[in-house]
Amino acid sequence: MINYIEGQVAEYGEGYVIIDNGGMGYEINISSTTLAKVSEVPFARIYTYLAVREDGVTLYGFYTKEEKNMFLKLISVGGIGPKGALTILSGVELTSLISCIVLGDTKTLSKVKGIGKKTAERIVLELKESIHAELADLPLTEEETAPTMSKDVEDAVFALRGLGIGRNEAVKAVQACKGQATSLEQLIKLALRML
Repeated sequence: MINYIEGQVAEYGEGYVIIDNGGMGYEINISSTTLAKVSEVPFARIYTYLAVREDGVTLYGFYTKEEKNMFLKLISVGGIGPKGALTILSGVELTSLISCIVLGDTKTLSKVKGIGKKTAERIVLELKESIHAELADLPLTEEETAPTMSKDVEDAVFALRGLGIGRNEAVKAVQACKGQATSLEQLIKLALRML
């Protein structure tokens, strides 16, 4: 599997970027979030997912590991393929998507292009369970068991952990910016910027 491709941004457009690496141009399907990032830089490292199907091979790419981790989680949900996952990531900011899943907000989630009511329910059900399973095996730290941890802080840490961020790293980032945030979504967004 190709973990990432790094090189010169040779060309980009709606839904794709071409990265020149060693004289080869790799065409990579990307979300609008990644497109906004690559349009600002001459060189980029794009984290990739290689989809092999009987009718072809396609590269999907992401500017951050967090976006790639969410993509991998989305394609694990029944009925969502790589194109659908990319459409979802293009239609909603990553922090908003995480907030909806953590809070079980299927109503807001179903307003995103490519997600109907039943798909939103499936996403929340399947991803919440898998994230809980990942977290259940890890021992709690002192910071996480502290009685001063508010519900928003717990939910923000939970959301960051769901993106593959380490437990202690997530707690430190959330604790550092909890006084600056007025909502769970803003807390997650600020914590992600600190990482």
